[in-house]
Amino acid sequence: MKIAILSRNANLYSTKRLIEAGKKRGHDIVVMDHLKCVLLIESGQPTIHYRGEKVTGIDAIIPRIGASVTMYGAAVVRQFEQMKVFSSVESQALVRSRDKLRSLQLLAKAGVGMPKTAFASTPNNINDLLKLVGDAPVVIKLLEGTQGIGVILAETHNSAKSVIEAFMDVNVEILVQEFIAEAKGADIRAFIVDGQIVGAMRRQGAAGDFRSNLHRGGKATLVQLSPEEKATAIKSVKKLGLAIAGVDMLQSKRGPLVMEVNSSPGLEGIEGATGVDIAGKIIEYVERNEFHTHM
Repeated sequence: MKIAILSRNANLYSTKRLIEAGKKRGHDIVVMDHLKCVLLIESGQPTIHYRGEKVTGIDAIIPRIGASVTMYGAAVVRQFEQMKVFSSVESQALVRSRDKLRSLQLLAKAGVGMPKTAFASTPNNINDLLKLVGDAPVVIKLLEGTQGIGVILAETHNSAKSVIEAFMDVNVEILVQEFIAEAKGADIRAFIVDGQIVGAMRRQGAAGDFRSNLHRGGKATLVQLSPEEKATAIKSVKKLGLAIAGVDMLQSKRGPLVMEVNSSPGLEGIEGATGVDIAGKIIEYVERNEFHTHM
């Protein structure tokens, strides 16, 4: 089988592991930088050109699309889908999961627990906005932020107000979220492949940092999920239509609260913490589905 990994950097841990796992199972693996793909949109004949040549013979793709290039990356995935190539992440699900506001609305509608979140375009009264989420301390997040960048903990009402005003002044869209103190700067990531939890880790923020992202110096350890945490993670990915995802949850007094569902989760932290060959499980998932697509 010929599998293309859509990745901007073949040397990233996740990309390298997928190449390794694919080759180990006898597949021909190619890495394509999605930003270098040219899409020819023609009635009945969608094609992709890469480095001056028409792309042919690809059986399946594994998209590893960065948040900053979601729209173009999703367009490339959509073009492959129109060419009847199986994608491990559907283009529609990718777009849905990257829109933080939309994904939270969908999860809330499905009854998934989450921190109380407020969003306003130009709130006339920031005091009211803060009151809605239970007032300071609050977490202020950029709608476009990723890997813990653009996430601020405002510990007092006045500091929250000034941060929100500063963002509003430069027309930056933000979410204001209740701060879950009992999580103590840690969260849980459940890694799901094809509706099954294949690994879970607890990520603890670096000393003095409430953000648990491993890119920000957090530490990952193996964790056993409670039945409620498992059910919440599976329900979340199902609702967003993702077959492969990392579900980030906070442990709170009122049960697991979903912060985010990541459609391109990194493999390094989760493989290191669990010792599970998650790259191999992703390749197995692609094999099963590519086979059904061509039956």
